[in-house]
Amino acid sequence: KAALGSFRFLVFSQHHFFMPSTKSNISGYKAFADLGGNVTLPCRLLSKDAMFFGTIGIRVKWTKVADDEALSEDVLLSMGFHQKTYGSFEGRVFLQEHDSEDASLIITDVSMADMGKYRCEIINGVEETVQDITLEVYVNISSFTSVLCSHTPPPVGRYNLNFPKAMQACQGQDASVATFDQLFEAWKGGLDWCNAGWLNDGTVQYPITKPRQNCGGTKNGPGVRSYGRPDKQISRFDVFCFASEFNGRFYWLVQPDRLTFDEAVQACIDDGAEIAKVGHIYSAWKLEGYDRCDAGWLADGSVRYPIARPRKNCSPTEAAVRFVGFPDKMQKSYGVYCYKADQ
Repeated sequence: KAALGSFRFLVFSQHHFFMPSTKSNISGYKAFADLGGNVTLPCRLLSKDAMFFGTIGIRVKWTKVADDEALSEDVLLSMGFHQKTYGSFEGRVFLQEHDSEDASLIITDVSMADMGKYRCEIINGVEETVQDITLEVYVNISSFTSVLCSHTPPPVGRYNLNFPKAMQACQGQDASVATFDQLFEAWKGGLDWCNAGWLNDGTVQYPITKPRQNCGGTKNGPGVRSYGRPDKQISRFDVFCFASEFNGRFYWLVQPDRLTFDEAVQACIDDGAEIAKVGHIYSAWKLEGYDRCDAGWLADGSVRYPIARPRKNCSPTEAAVRFVGFPDKMQKSYGVYCYKADQ
């Protein structure tokens, strides 16, 4: 740390040292990255002084800047042919080095923790360049669902999952319990859900874009609202599940008659497929824009239908996967959605 701290102010070359006599500051740049992807944070020397280029070379320091700068993190230090990376950035960052004036930083395997402000400091003899870049990280939402307990019919089906049961409920839908970042990004994308659900960190939260009296009141603004961290064994809530893109085909199975649940399961099997899961319908709706105004059985015993183009009698105000409920499985009122995996 001491070496890094002195680096900014003093540069040695053999028996001489130079204090930077000019300093250029630039801020306001923004860079954008997808979660898990790579990103380049641009930084270049604004002008070069040939007198010092060959003698001293360029020194580069990258820092992740906290609001309290005493808590800032070292990212990378480059001095001549020597480079060192630090902390969570070790092995994930390196300089682009297209030319001698380019100090752009490449970050690989971007995480949500990488979001924030970065500072690039370049010392070239008597000149110091300081550039600030803000990195924003986005989650590529494949699909996002709130899965109600399917093991108990309504009205006691809601808020019936402790944390272990919540994990099982998501796994049963080919999904995983969502992270807060995934819920937050889905809220930014317009998700509004008045049921509180478990997240993978053991908290219980729910996203509200349209505040209303029966969902926490109208005095609280839009946001992700929290119930805190309840007891994982005793407390009962719904669960938010995150489903990734699937490799297969989701479709409505055309049938001459409406089906009971058991008939729906068998109809998909007869068609060389399986009855679709909740994660399948959300992925098809979100990724493929799947749109159909027919309510159909799903594997958890629920009945839903996906609307990508809102219209009269078919989710007129918003694109959504509409939830009908958990009807009596002997009821012959619905069709079925099937899923056929790629061979």
